[in-house]
Amino acid sequence: MKSIGKDLVHKIKNARLYGEKAHAVYSPPYRPILTYEEILDRNPRFASVNILLYFKDNEWFVPLILRSKNKKDKHSGQISLPGGSKDKEDADFKATAIRETTEEIGIDKHYIKVIRELSPFYVVPSNFYVKTFVSFTKKNPQFILQESEAVELIEFPVQKILELGEKPTQKVLPASRKQQVPVIEFNGYHIWGATSMILYEFSKLLKNM
Repeated sequence: MKSIGKDLVHKIKNARLYGEKAHAVYSPPYRPILTYEEILDRNPRFASVNILLYFKDNEWFVPLILRSKNKKDKHSGQISLPGGSKDKEDADFKATAIRETTEEIGIDKHYIKVIRELSPFYVVPSNFYVKTFVSFTKKNPQFILQESEAVELIEFPVQKILELGEKPTQKVLPASRKQQVPVIEFNGYHIWGATSMILYEFSKLLKNM
């Protein structure tokens, strides 16, 4: 992945998706597997997240955010991808992903080029049905965090995504119901839940495109 060109975009765009098989590897043991009809019966909210590739110091990265602490946020204080709820004004889920990336980490929407969508994902604790997009920016990003949503930006190397294995580290975390859950450990951070599950599907895609 030395450069984002037409060939690499084409490979990412046409690579196989692994869906629930990939998500299950980093899934908490108590997460239920639901059909689309069962998810709709729960009247979920709809949202998008964005895996934004950018090049820095001869290496590719993806920005993650440490979420602000908020009693109303079931994922308060956890690490996530930029993203959020779909607004009525958003033309589609892709527009949501771009808008939320702009709002949360300050990347101008004109510099965000969406490549493709990954498998949809249901987040049980917050009742969100999430569409994940992969995008890139050729402009060296200057991050500006939305303080109400994010307190820290984590520059996560794509090389670390490529290294994710099928036997993740297990940890008991404050929000993991006193059970061991699969985690991605990076610089003292624990990335888990929906974010780790989405990143693992992206890892499988990159390794098999």
